[in-house]
Amino acid sequence: MPLDPQTKKLLDVMKSSGLPPINELPVSDARKRVIALFPNNGRLVPIGSVGNRTIPMHWGEMPCRIYSPEGDGPFPVLTYIHGGGWTINNVDIYDSACRHITKNSECIVVSIEYRLAPEVKFPEQLEDEYRAVEWIHRNARSFNGDPLKFAIGGDSSGGNQATVICLMSRDRGGPDIKYQLLIYPVTDYYMPFAWSCEEYGTDYFGLGKDQMTWFWNNYLKDGADVNDPYISPLRAKSLKGLPAAHIVTAEYDAVRDAGEEYAKKLRDAGVNVKLSRCDGLAHGFIQHWRVVDKALASLAEMGREMKNFMSSL
Repeated sequence: MPLDPQTKKLLDVMKSSGLPPINELPVSDARKRVIALFPNNGRLVPIGSVGNRTIPMHWGEMPCRIYSPEGDGPFPVLTYIHGGGWTINNVDIYDSACRHITKNSECIVVSIEYRLAPEVKFPEQLEDEYRAVEWIHRNARSFNGDPLKFAIGGDSSGGNQATVICLMSRDRGGPDIKYQLLIYPVTDYYMPFAWSCEEYGTDYFGLGKDQMTWFWNNYLKDGADVNDPYISPLRAKSLKGLPAAHIVTAEYDAVRDAGEEYAKKLRDAGVNVKLSRCDGLAHGFIQHWRVVDKALASLAEMGREMKNFMSSL
């Protein structure tokens, strides 16, 4: 399909800004830019309650934000890992998206403020998140959550880490994760460089080869094995036993094909998968719900799908 007209208008505004690509900036400046682009206006989305909490870690405390729907509960719980190439973004930037998911799914969403790369690389960043998921599962009842209806989700690099944590939990006998919401997830190191990245490249929110290389270099240490399934889950020998999944891809997206191939591989392994390709949309669209109607509709669908699944448990 043609690029969604509202998305095209947004892209045209961004291109006309004259700002350099994010990968040409120092990391600190890149972080400041995204904070300026996506101010926290999430309070426009009404839900039951929002509260901040901390998760004890071996190095200190990891902040998190807990979004609760209206009603009495106990509610299903979704741990959310935000995207940003493992390098940028924060809980505030994702406030509105988490509110939408909470409202539409009628689930508690716990958005974690994990330590970013390159200061904290793989596997330390990922291990931090795994420990956070363990803590959220173990303490779910303390914030009116139901640990028997436990999910994990994320977008882009956060989608990568969400599904990798499902692999880790399976391999380690960890939390019983029932459901994974993967929004335009990065599932493979190689494929974005070879497939849809060639077709959609740098014109769509700057997620081309140079940007992907910058993000991977920030996240991975020198000599990292990019075939490691905890880096490239598409390369896992087996995906059997993973939770049911809703995978959402964007048509105009460098990581689209890797996400859709991952959906196929999950299905082949016997996993219950729903794949939703958002025609006409580009990478990062959940941040643009205020001006892109299709993005708002997709957020609503994500919530409904999770609500229906959790209701079936």
